[in-house]
Amino acid sequence: MEKFAKDVYRLIGLKLSPRQLRAFRDYERELLTWNEKFNLTAIREVEDIRTKHFLDSLSTLLELKDPAPTTLVDVGTGAGFPGIPLKIALPDLRLTLVESIGKKSEFCRHVVNQLQLDEVEVLTLRAEDVGQQSRYREQFDWAVARAVASLPVLAEYLLPLVRVGGALLAQKGGNAHAEVHAAERSIQLLGGSLRKLSLVTLPGVVDERYLVVVDKKAATPPIYPRRAGMPLKKPL
Repeated sequence: MEKFAKDVYRLIGLKLSPRQLRAFRDYERELLTWNEKFNLTAIREVEDIRTKHFLDSLSTLLELKDPAPTTLVDVGTGAGFPGIPLKIALPDLRLTLVESIGKKSEFCRHVVNQLQLDEVEVLTLRAEDVGQQSRYREQFDWAVARAVASLPVLAEYLLPLVRVGGALLAQKGGNAHAEVHAAERSIQLLGGSLRKLSLVTLPGVVDERYLVVVDKKAATPPIYPRRAGMPLKKPL
């Protein structure tokens, strides 16, 4: 964990405490154990988990600061990325994890319990359904997602969950610029405005990674998100 701690500090300037490092170590252990039975992630080597899951998740803190969010929703979280690493790094964060696949959401609940993380809610629901519930609609400072869908689709999943004045953050690969261009109409229609697209370089990783930040400028029209499956079938 020493190298991981140094990489976190070099990338985002965050010094993890011994308690936080133990939480990441326990998270790693549970991920490896569950992965023997369930296909939670294709990344199975320890160093890759620490860099491509943990550090990659924490790279969002390059944008999630000044001030840090109070409430955050992670849509399509899978095995808890980036939401659970962010909760470990930001203990006061009120976190909601959305994952429609039962085994993955079950794993997230297990990890939350094992790590004794408070103020974390795990929803086994589709993003479209969450976005139409008054309890969650336009309630979050930030909505984040990693490797879930193309940006035109992702905007319809995330922006309905963000309060006006909040923001969307999408972690994207080398096609980020093209996705941003393709999503211009949907972002505007859903009440958003592109703030920035920034490159992130992870140690030992050659693939390009980008953070896309979209500000929520106006309320999302009530008809969005459309019913489950429609955003993917017919992107805006």
